[in-house]
Amino acid sequence: MNFNGKLLIGKSDNQNILLLPQMANRHGLIAGATGTGKTVTVKVLAESFSSIGVPVFLADIKGDLSAMGVPGQPSPSVQERIQKLGLDADGFSMRAFPANFWDIYGENGLPLRTTVSEMGPLLLAQILDLNDTQSDILSILFQIADDESLLLIDTKDLRAMVQYVGENAKEYSLRYGNIAKQSLGAITRSIIALESQGADLFFGEPALDIRDWLCTDASGLGMIQMLDCRKLILNPAMYAAFMLWLLSELFETLPEAGDLDKPRMVFFFDEAHLLFDRAPKALADKVEQVVKLIRSKGVGIYFITQNPADIPNGVLSQLGNKIQHALRAYTPAEQRRARAAAQSLRENPDFDTFTVLQNLGIGQALVSVLDEQGVPTVARQCTILPPQSQMGMLSDALRAKQIQSSLLFVRYGESVDRDSAYEFLNRLSLQVQQQQQDALAEKERARQAAETEKQRQKEAEAEKKAAQKAAAAQEKQRQKEAEAERKAAEKKAAARQRAVKSAASSVAGTAAGTIGRELGNQLGGALGGSFGKRLGGNVGASLGRGILSTLFKLRG
Repeated sequence: MNFNGKLLIGKSDNQNILLLPQMANRHGLIAGATGTGKTVTVKVLAESFSSIGVPVFLADIKGDLSAMGVPGQPSPSVQERIQKLGLDADGFSMRAFPANFWDIYGENGLPLRTTVSEMGPLLLAQILDLNDTQSDILSILFQIADDESLLLIDTKDLRAMVQYVGENAKEYSLRYGNIAKQSLGAITRSIIALESQGADLFFGEPALDIRDWLCTDASGLGMIQMLDCRKLILNPAMYAAFMLWLLSELFETLPEAGDLDKPRMVFFFDEAHLLFDRAPKALADKVEQVVKLIRSKGVGIYFITQNPADIPNGVLSQLGNKIQHALRAYTPAEQRRARAAAQSLRENPDFDTFTVLQNLGIGQALVSVLDEQGVPTVARQCTILPPQSQMGMLSDALRAKQIQSSLLFVRYGESVDRDSAYEFLNRLSLQVQQQQQDALAEKERARQAAETEKQRQKEAEAEKKAAQKAAAAQEKQRQKEAEAERKAAEKKAAARQRAVKSAASSVAGTAAGTIGRELGNQLGGALGGSFGKRLGGNVGASLGRGILSTLFKLRG
């Protein structure tokens, strides 16, 4: 509640417990067992900051902070507390506060997104639950993407980058160190598992511009940015990494401001122990560094947890404003933790802090805040104010109406998928595939051309052999025909010779016979009588033929 420019958070024996705005960026702690009133305290503080024009971020773990945009309806118990604390005289009234609803999954609020590059390898390695070696390789992936101007916006960009580096691991290992494909496979599996939890919705664009949260409404009330964490809290690693990213984003975005009259913004992180559970030392050191340095940016951080022991000492020592609700200590371990919580407060000489801490009622708390000089006041037992806005959860219909009426709905309502590493590497892969296909096609064309040339040469050789065979056959046929003609000519010549010989023999025989007969006649005439003629003729004829035959042989 705004009380003359100060934050009235409770009353102790009719004395106001005030939180000074100029000391609010020294951070704070709200602790206490379950059911002791931490949620109401968070609501009262958020309303008080909003009432003095300070923007607020709330992590709504159970959904029971969502009705801050609706004026409260005082129940009998609330009305009784108002009268008991005398708040009517202080101007207390039921009222609504301006609120925007956000949800990483886009179900119960505006989609809250960031990019893989903005998250960075350190926080992302925690979300993915990577070991040291895998975390180092993830850092190498980011470095390669940065060196080659590849935008890592969403998880598909990261998966494409892992695949690309894996395909070119030999080349990149020479430049960046050994990149084991087994580690790349483990990173891919973790990314896919994270996508199943909604990371594909969280990583994307338009990414949140934290400066959109540093605003007031038209009446000057600080805008309350409320993140619905009912589903997100089921994944503690992602919840912690998101909160750490948010702190880092604030630290890197906001300029130095020094000491201001009031904070630029105040953050309330419920279930704060999740920020540190299983967190590597490097991450815990980063949180401590941000908590120490972000004060100079004008930002206050308030951690909500059950026990101060949930917060590392390096961070706890930076929390100047403390509101400690009851701790029930029945076992020795619980008593040690409760005693440590009591000792973290500045001791009040009027009572025993440890005893009072165990006997606080619902809505009561021990409060120690910083005074004008920045010195913690002694712990005072007080009753926390009731909230001015409605308690409980907002109806789905009214929530949807407020979401759509938000000025940020137009900017963040629809996702944008611009050209990034996935698209570039996909095109590169298609180009490589096309080049490979072209090379294969060219190789196939060369092979077919070679086969065609080989077939042509084979056919030419076959044609040559066929021509040679035909020519040989023709030559053989020609020779055969020539031989036949020669033989026919020889036969014909032989026949002619025989005919000539026969004719000559016949002529010679006839001539010889004639001569012989003539000689025979003459001889027979000499011998006398016809017998002598016949005998002489035959002997003469035979003698004539013998003489002629001898002549032919001698000629031949």
